[in-house]
Amino acid sequence: MALSQEEVAFLLGMKGMDKQNKVSRDESYSRVPTLESALAYEAIYGKPIRELFAGLYEPIAQEVFSRAKILSYKNSDTPDSKRQKALSELAFRYSKSAA
Repeated sequence: MALSQEEVAFLLGMKGMDKQNKVSRDESYSRVPTLESALAYEAIYGKPIRELFAGLYEPIAQEVFSRAKILSYKNSDTPDSKRQKALSELAFRYSKSAA
C-alpha cells in the first residue's frame, strides 16, 4: 500500500513520538508486535498474519510441528486414533508446506 509509516502507526492506534520507529521495527522483525497490532496489520494490508510476519512465523511453526511429531511418537496408556491422526497431520504439515 502507499501508506507512510506515520499513517500505518495512526491506523494501529500508536501514540507517542517514536510511533514510526515502532512500525519500522515491526516491519524489520526487530520488535515482536503485540497480537492486537498483528491483527491490525492484517486488517490494514488484507493479508494473513503468517504472511505479513513470515520471518517470525516460520521458525515458530517449525517448532510447533517438531513438538507435534514428538507427541505423536509418545506412547499413551490408551491409544486414541483421533489424537494420533491430528498429531500426525500437524507433524507432517510443515514438511509438506516446506517442499
